[in-house]
Amino acid sequence: MSNTESKTQTNRRLSPTSKDDYHMTYPVQTRWGDNDLYGHVNNVTYYAYFDSVINRFLVEKGGLDIHAGNKIGFIVDSRCAYFSPIAYPDELECGFKVTRLGNSSVDYELAIFKPDQLLSSATGGMTHVFVDRNTQKPSPIGGQLLDALKSAYI
Repeated sequence: MSNTESKTQTNRRLSPTSKDDYHMTYPVQTRWGDNDLYGHVNNVTYYAYFDSVINRFLVEKGGLDIHAGNKIGFIVDSRCAYFSPIAYPDELECGFKVTRLGNSSVDYELAIFKPDQLLSSATGGMTHVFVDRNTQKPSPIGGQLLDALKSAYI
């Protein structure tokens, strides 16, 4: 990678997104233990919110059997940018969409909103690679899971 490419990737920053950018949202309830010493939700907790929303979608809509299915998803990339603080006892909404759908991988974009807020408090993304549970090798996405991911693709 050249220095120019490296600087471009380093300077690329996520921006607040609008609730209107997501046709699918899920409720997220903060917990007392989510707050850090500064009195706001700790940055690593946003990743737990994102992961929970993604997995809820995959289980409910995609039929993913997280305990006994032959396909599992590994998060191979994650990122989050923070724009305004949230804190317990905020009740939140998490916008969710698929931004890229490959043969065995998928990119998600997620955003955290307070209910009365049009722009996100945080915007992030994660990449899943689906693998065979036994071999740990990439496995094509198909069936109900593929249909669900296509329905969330924007």
